[in-house]
Amino acid sequence: MDKITILWADDEIDLLKPQLMFLEKKGYDVITVTNGHDALEECETNGEIDVVFLDESMPGITGLETLSQIKSQKPHLPVVMITKNEAENVMEEALGSQITDYLIKPVNPNQILLTLKKIIDNKRLVREKTSSDYQQEFRQIFMQINSGLDYEEWVEVYRKIIGWEIKIDDSNSVGMSDILSSQKSEANSEFSKYIAKSYLNWVQHNSGPVMSNSLLRSKIFPKLDDKVPTVLLLLDNLRYDQWKMIEPILTEHYRVEEEDFFYSILPTSTQYSRNAIFAGMMPAEIEKYYPQWWKNDNDEGGKNLNEHELLTEQIGRTFRKDIRFDYVKVTNVNHAKQVQDNILNYLQNDLTVIVYNFIDMLSHARTEMEVLKELAGDEKAYRSLTRSWFENSPLWQALQRAAEREIQLFVTTDHGTIRVNTPSKVVGDRETTTNLRYKVGRNLQYDRRDVLDVRDPKDALLPRPNVSSTFIFAKEDKFFLYPNNYNYYNNYYKNTFQHGGISLEEMICPVIRLRAR
Repeated sequence: MDKITILWADDEIDLLKPQLMFLEKKGYDVITVTNGHDALEECETNGEIDVVFLDESMPGITGLETLSQIKSQKPHLPVVMITKNEAENVMEEALGSQITDYLIKPVNPNQILLTLKKIIDNKRLVREKTSSDYQQEFRQIFMQINSGLDYEEWVEVYRKIIGWEIKIDDSNSVGMSDILSSQKSEANSEFSKYIAKSYLNWVQHNSGPVMSNSLLRSKIFPKLDDKVPTVLLLLDNLRYDQWKMIEPILTEHYRVEEEDFFYSILPTSTQYSRNAIFAGMMPAEIEKYYPQWWKNDNDEGGKNLNEHELLTEQIGRTFRKDIRFDYVKVTNVNHAKQVQDNILNYLQNDLTVIVYNFIDMLSHARTEMEVLKELAGDEKAYRSLTRSWFENSPLWQALQRAAEREIQLFVTTDHGTIRVNTPSKVVGDRETTTNLRYKVGRNLQYDRRDVLDVRDPKDALLPRPNVSSTFIFAKEDKFFLYPNNYNYYNNYYKNTFQHGGISLEEMICPVIRLRAR
């Protein structure tokens, strides 16, 4: 480790000789000054200073004034305030000026050493501890993945993997990141086998987890409260790891009461999963009972234009009494501003459903725009972009206003998304759909190892556009390509975020229940 240089400013520096000698024996270089003016000059002229210890009470300019000027010169230089004064307003002012830590006089050498460890060695120590802890749990996760898990156990494994992914990213453990990425790929391989074996039985016998079509009646409707308005926020394309990014922001004003999950139906795409959520039915049932509101992939027009009507029907079937509810869809900035302006009016309802499309648009725009491929190059960057968007969005402004009242908030999604890397060749006719993670068409030719194929769509409670239509769903990180211009499209779509197929990220969806604090 390079030698650490400390600047210590204190008008009684001679009384600190034992502490200074202790630090020098520990290998630190210490520069001493007796007033704020000299401290500022030293900071300005000496580029080697790693941390400043600053006495709060000095003649001339005070420690707080010195702190303010140091921060204007070098905003990222760590400053530790040392004070005899334990007055709350002094501490608040120092903390507000972004001190890194503070110590109360008299300071003992071990306190100083601990502070330096926190400041200088914190990232290294966190990285080493994170790597060590993950190495210990690696084998346990490996054993779980290969132990024939049920759908609840797969949720727990997925939560563990995402938890480690975020910790390892935060600690910049590059080596561990590669190992975890490999373990996540193995988990998706085993999960795809599990879904291929279980899915049709789930949908035919209603024997599996809560899925898109039962989400509202299983997880939302039973929790409606006559006395407290409920807002259901459905963020299109929100993955569990993205939820974990916005959770710390939301919990400034909301308390998490329950973190739950459901499984998206196949295909994990908006047209199928979100219509199923609002209808409370599988797609084949929607087509049967509400043919005027269902469109197949190749039909003209929007595929999710009747969610309000489907929701109205489901509420009518579920409740004997009248439920005051509203449905709001946000697809552009003007819609978002309207939600911000009207949020308190919505709280007159028993239930307000807000469908917010930003993350889905981000995912698709990233495929098309080179600049977004740079900004969201991998999962870590994609998560960071989600957090940045949410923190500065009209949606968060609206939710902060809503939190001034007593409300219940649900945050959920319709499906997730996966970063695809492995091409899989498909041959189909002109009527075959264009989605990269699922296809529906006649006479499809494909590698059966890469897909779950459903030769008769009614087995998966899906509509059948033609008598000989087959659905295929990509497993793991596969994406479908036609033989024509294969290399061009492989380069174009590789490493993009897609949905429609089978993966932990696409199918296991968060349902979070919160209350305003």
